[in-house]
Amino acid sequence: MPSPNWLFLIVAGISLIESLAVVGLLVPGVILITAAASLAGHYDLAIFALLAAAFVGAVIGDGLSFAFGYYQRQRIPQLRPFRNHPEWLARGARFFHRYGVLSVLIGRFVGPVRPIIPLIAGMLHMRPTTFLWSNIGSALLWAPIYVLPGYLLGSTWQQLLDMPSSSRRWLVLLAILVVALAIVFSLLRSQLTRQGRGYRLLAGLARRHPRLRRLWLWLRTTRPEAELPLASLALALISLAALSGWTLWVLEQSGPLPMDRQLQALLGDLSLAPLVAVAEWMAKAGDTFGVLALTAPWAVWLAHRRAYAVLLHMAGALGGIALANTLFKQLAGRVRPDTPDYLIGSFSYPSAHVSTAVVLYGLTAAFVADRLPPRHRAPAYWLAILISVPMALSRLVIGVHWLSDLIGGALLGLLACALVRLSYHSFARHMPPPAPWKILSLASLALLVGRILWLPNA
Repeated sequence: MPSPNWLFLIVAGISLIESLAVVGLLVPGVILITAAASLAGHYDLAIFALLAAAFVGAVIGDGLSFAFGYYQRQRIPQLRPFRNHPEWLARGARFFHRYGVLSVLIGRFVGPVRPIIPLIAGMLHMRPTTFLWSNIGSALLWAPIYVLPGYLLGSTWQQLLDMPSSSRRWLVLLAILVVALAIVFSLLRSQLTRQGRGYRLLAGLARRHPRLRRLWLWLRTTRPEAELPLASLALALISLAALSGWTLWVLEQSGPLPMDRQLQALLGDLSLAPLVAVAEWMAKAGDTFGVLALTAPWAVWLAHRRAYAVLLHMAGALGGIALANTLFKQLAGRVRPDTPDYLIGSFSYPSAHVSTAVVLYGLTAAFVADRLPPRHRAPAYWLAILISVPMALSRLVIGVHWLSDLIGGALLGLLACALVRLSYHSFARHMPPPAPWKILSLASLALLVGRILWLPNA
């Protein structure tokens, strides 16, 4: 068993090797990094240092692959692995052409092309500065996603073995629910685009039935290139029904639901100290100051470009979700499992952090997807899910919400997203302009770091 002091270097080395072209296809990096992170969790090593090691290794590995492709582009197709398997380069090139700059960001999470994309980016002479920022951004997302599960497993495996079977059941159901909802939403969205079977079926029904035809024409936009917002309409109806039923069930209970109590007891028994700091950072990133820090540069740019439809709808969505959360909390009057000083006087149901995260990142993904072909939109929505789910789970780690609060907050956020998208579809006359996403993202990140380090909880 390696010495604890060597685990940081081991994690960095695994991250680097898994990111190298060709080598990453042969090395079971996920298994190795999970095992190393589990050992680190067992020894209770510093989680931020471990994440930094994985981040640095991933950045260097992709950087070496990019440099190799950039300076040896003529020789690479003649090298033995690519000469024998030309489909590797062809697959990576198709992925790169399909997603452009985003291919570096999302390619790190797509197994078959993951170690090839940086090499392809170099061979096609992607600008080094553009690759650098995309590489750093993808590594910042990749490190916690790959390291934290193993670390948590290593630090809590003994408690997990001893926990009651009822708690295990709710934990498994929670994981299944999150994955199932993400898959169902993705399938529904794809079926209700212009190329989807659901869209064509409804269009055929509208041609044959006068009432459906009138509804179809009413939903039409003034922009001929835009699709009917069938996915937003379906999401609004489904989330409204689910939110109504879930809220009524929560309000009928005299206190927390059985699953709330069992999961809360489980989290109380587990050793989560290393994750509490991460959860508290997420809490600051998702409160009023954090949202303002993230959105301020984009709001200024949208105002400068006179993209008032996007600006007003985003502002209205965030203001509306804040008002809705206030009203729902007062209606439910549900006590939190734990109430720190900065939350005194605030009720539990629904989770404002979760609903705000769903609105902010969900609408951002939708506006980004507007500029993409339908078959290329899924990564934007999956990225929004990857950000929103940890934000939600952090509220359980801190202990200020019940699980049912998170579900209610997510449903409220989805309803708000659907209503705002329907409104935007009716009022927008032009596509939003292409944004200088690198500069604006860096500005948002700088403001967010300043908020986390120097401002108190809001």
